[in-house]
Formats: sequence, C-alpha cells, structure tokens
Amino acid sequence: MRDKLSTKASSKEHAEQTAIAVLGWLAGEPDMLGRFLSLTGVEPGQMRQAINDPEFLSGMLDFIVQHEPTLLAFCAATESQPQEVMAAWQHYVKPALDSGEF
Repeated sequence: MRDKLSTKASSKEHAEQTAIAVLGWLAGEPDMLGRFLSLTGVEPGQMRQAINDPEFLSGMLDFIVQHEPTLLAFCAATESQPQEVMAAWQHYVKPALDSGEF
C-alpha cells in the first residue's frame, strides 16, 4: 500500500515538474506561447496564478502532446523523452466512461 502511495506522489510530482518545465519552455518561445494563449484563451497575466491549478497544468501538457512537432521541439529543448511527457500527461487525463465519454 505504501509503495502505491509513494508511486502516486512521485507521479504527481513528476507531472507537476513537467508542466512547469513546459511553462518555462513556452516563456522562451514567443510564437509558441502566443499559440498556446490563443488556443486556451488564457491571458498572460493569469499564467502566474494559474500555475497552481491542476486543470491549467493539464492544459499545458495537452497543448504539448496534441501536436507532435511541438512535443518533439519541447523534448529537444529540454533533453527529455516524449514518453516522460506522455506519462506526466496521463497523470492529468480523466478516465473515460464505458460509453467513451469523459
């Protein structure tokens, strides 16, 4: 039981750290940041407060994983593996219902 809890905690930590790395990367990529803001409707001034919101973190990871060239650019810039980003993204994905709906 304890191993499951520590794995869950480390998974959450990894997901948060990855999402924060995405934010840092976006901050250094003005065109990509503009695209992210445009697609999400988030205002630049809201980002500092939103970093504590799991849904915002999920949205940043969604943005990265939904576009393979963006995912690969992030991974190249941060020397991370796509599988690591996907694992972080999976932490935030809500399970689907049997009907296939969320």
